[in-house]
Amino acid sequence: MPVHPTAFPTPSGTPVVALDGVGKTFANGVVALECLDLAVHAGEFVSLLGPSGCGKSTALRIIAGLSAPSRGQVAWADGGAADARTVGAHRIGFVFQEPTLMPWATVTANVRLPLRLAGLKADAPARVDAALARVGLAGFAQSYPRELSGGMKMRASIARALVTEPALLLMDEPFAALDEITRFRLNNDLLALWQSVFESVYLSQRIVVMTPRPGRVFTELTIDAPFPRDESFRTSADYAGYCRLVSDALAAAIGAGEGS
Repeated sequence: MPVHPTAFPTPSGTPVVALDGVGKTFANGVVALECLDLAVHAGEFVSLLGPSGCGKSTALRIIAGLSAPSRGQVAWADGGAADARTVGAHRIGFVFQEPTLMPWATVTANVRLPLRLAGLKADAPARVDAALARVGLAGFAQSYPRELSGGMKMRASIARALVTEPALLLMDEPFAALDEITRFRLNNDLLALWQSVFESVYLSQRIVVMTPRPGRVFTELTIDAPFPRDESFRTSADYAGYCRLVSDALAAAIGAGEGS
């Protein structure tokens, strides 16, 4: 569940993570990313926006160390490099498009898993309880995934990502399959590309618009609106103006890709 701080700090100093000229070519010859430059600073809520297949998921997997870039590098504030061996050291949480819960384990056991893998046992119960309360699942701690709705499964997955208190939380369109009530509760409505514009504006401090494949940054837009944001922002002229601005940028990015 996205948690909005009361104010975002102005990005400065060394980014938490930075992609420098990252490219990714798969074994079948498909070039998913090319010359992708992206930096994320502490406290930022950054959204990647672009057409289907533009490499958003690939970029997140590279940041998480689940896939290696073919070109370029991923640099961390601690000087490390992300791969499957070091990703835990960077305290990354990853929420996938699907919940990926262990069907044989309770909600509590699923959420506790990252703490077990990290060897954190002392305060695990308190952390699990706090994460479940954060996403509204405190009453379902002993339930099994088969007993949960699709939206509740996704919330359990989000709690699992939050339980380690990660320095960086990566979310790969995790709300696309949720029912209307759950989407509203999670402040997300990402059912289609153009709907993504509205929620990106509502949630983000910065929106990175990507080109069609091979994905690269087309432009970056700052959403200069204070936090916390509520329904008064959704109905304001400023919100409508930002949505038009982002929609125009997305259309231009798609057009540029088609013309290349």
